Amino acid sequence: MSGSYDRPTGRRDQGSQAASNFDLYDTVLTGPSGPGDAYTYDPGSTGSLDSTPARKFAPVRGRKAKKAEPTNTPVVPPDSVTGRSLTLVISIMCFLACLTAGAVYMINESANAWLKDIASEVTVQVEPRDGMDTEKTLQEAEAFLRNQHGIARANALSLDTSKKLLEPWLGQSDVLSALPVPRLIAVEIDRDSPPNIDELRGELTKKFPSASLDDHRRWQRQIRTVTRSFALGGFAILFLVGAATVAIIVSATRSALASNREIVEVLHFVGATDRYIAREFERHFLRLGVRAGVVGALCAMAVFVSMPSVMEMLGGGASTAAEMHRLIGAGGLDVAGYLMLAGVVVAISALCMLTSRFGVFRILNSKA
Repeated sequence: MSGSYDRPTGRRDQGSQAASNFDLYDTVLTGPSGPGDAYTYDPGSTGSLDSTPARKFAPVRGRKAKKAEPTNTPVVPPDSVTGRSLTLVISIMCFLACLTAGAVYMINESANAWLKDIASEVTVQVEPRDGMDTEKTLQEAEAFLRNQHGIARANALSLDTSKKLLEPWLGQSDVLSALPVPRLIAVEIDRDSPPNIDELRGELTKKFPSASLDDHRRWQRQIRTVTRSFALGGFAILFLVGAATVAIIVSATRSALASNREIVEVLHFVGATDRYIAREFERHFLRLGVRAGVVGALCAMAVFVSMPSVMEMLGGGASTAAEMHRLIGAGGLDVAGYLMLAGVVVAISALCMLTSRFGVFRILNSKA
């Protein structure tokens, strides 16, 4: 007999352990029948049955087989090409969102500082008139304002200072000396107990007909209008970034479902529900959103930190730096600003997760 064991004939002896072993491992002992793989069993051989090649690979009778450990293979491979490219795209989207949010935040903080400074000061203008001693009227109006309730300080500006205020519009010329330049009084209001501006204006005009009080309300309205315009523009950009992110995640979800169609079908076959499959996808996209959001936020933080240095390297000069400081402050973010960027990362991650979840449900239900 060559190539395999022959199945023993005749009645088996119940006490024979060898016969039982032959029946149990019949398929294991049967091997290939090639000339190189042939094996002949010699009953008179002194070797034991356990020393045969087939017996070495057969499980020992009475010993428990080792239980296979389950493997948690993800439905969507995290290192796929779609995952890497999608991470880059979401990082760019988060970078743009963080830049927009940070810029709007800085402009809003600067505008609030402007409004706070403007609201704490008023300006009194004394117009020169024929037959009136302008200097004397200016001093009397200054003394009157200092004695009013809610006025912290009142300082009359000199004639040279008033002319310098007109130089940006009229330039440096000797004509200013011949013009009747209005005189100004800078009045600082006590913020703890401010006065009634309307009553103060009426009393000042009644006593000094050539004087007028400006509470800068027009400038405050203009600053608020500009700030709201920037805020609306920022929200529009954030909305577009969010819409683009949703469209990208929906497309990536469809692509992932199409490339893993066999896996999804097998999961359905073994009893997996749509909720389980959607949970696997949302976990994948949540991790992707967190990674991409962190990268985008860190790049945006680097831009805000390096902005003053970049402006100086570009050769803007001290005047440009001063104008930028008035417009957007110091050019960096405070603790609240960085927390806002962290909130953008959380929002992007949640948007990726929820979009993938509802996208998977919609695709699976449409195929059902």
